[in-house]
Amino acid sequence: MANGQANEQANGQWYPPEWPDRIRALAAGTLTPVAPKRAATVMLLKDTATGPAVHMLRRRTSMAFAGGAYAYPGGGVDPRDDDRDVGWAGPARAWWADRLGVDEAGAQAIVCAAVRETFEEAGVLLAGPTGDSVVGDTTGADWEADRAALVARELSFAEFLDRRGLVLRSDLLGAWARWITPEFESRRYDTWFFVAALPEGQRTRNASTEADRTVWITPADATAGYDRGELLMMPPTIATLRGLAECATAAGALASAPGRDMTPVLARARLDGEEIVLSWPGHDEFTKHVPHTASSATPSTAPHTASSATPSTAPHTAPSATPNRAPHTAPVSPATPSDPTPGAPA
Repeated sequence: MANGQANEQANGQWYPPEWPDRIRALAAGTLTPVAPKRAATVMLLKDTATGPAVHMLRRRTSMAFAGGAYAYPGGGVDPRDDDRDVGWAGPARAWWADRLGVDEAGAQAIVCAAVRETFEEAGVLLAGPTGDSVVGDTTGADWEADRAALVARELSFAEFLDRRGLVLRSDLLGAWARWITPEFESRRYDTWFFVAALPEGQRTRNASTEADRTVWITPADATAGYDRGELLMMPPTIATLRGLAECATAAGALASAPGRDMTPVLARARLDGEEIVLSWPGHDEFTKHVPHTASSATPSTAPHTASSATPSTAPHTAPSATPNRAPHTAPVSPATPSDPTPGAPA
């Protein structure tokens, strides 16, 4: 299995092979959890003849963490994302603070990170000259220069917007879910997932240094590929895709976002004799039973081929996940789908 990736089941669920040892160390009190960093990721949608499609990228197969896994554009909060001078349109910061479960400064930082990272990784900008307009084509050389400056942190997002006379369109985003990397992971992120429709006149491109492929795919096709073990994904990604599959249009997904539960999802692990039981509250399909030998060997029952797979267009099939046998005791989950820190794994 490439990059030492662990895949216990026949579907496309991925988790780091070092987790079993770290889980036992946490249980023994010899591992101190690191504090999670704030991050945001955006599920860009566009309508097609067969329903809305979502923009996904595939992490380079050479990456040590989740190489070959499909995810959405996103990343970590820049300390300057809470700049109070940022141009803003849409619901007030107080509204977003209530929706995201943070204070107003934190809400602005998270929303800014979502919009900024989408521009950095997909070339799509949810901003406009006014509160009811959106920029058009963003593929010119001047746009690319600004995008590169943002990636290099030579330019803050507030400065970028101000220089171009733009305001962030927070009303084009819908908060969808929140997942937190488990305590036994060394790279931890508190990630807010958003949904947004691709603005008219803009188009996506692979602008991420971490991705070797991008694709527009319907959530139903993506989940079917995962269920067959053809597309590699982490639990937050497949869980959000299953929710998106219920939406008939991009507008419908945005309209349903305010009703989505934003209770954070955090993975739990418990020892059952020599076996580790991994569970994600509210998401029984991701429960894993890892035998003791898996702490030093790949806990896989089938080779994984997703690192070279093409997103499937076959109809959705039923999940092949192991039935849940562990009680859920709290909310929240695993590693964030995109690297919030430039040059470091997610």
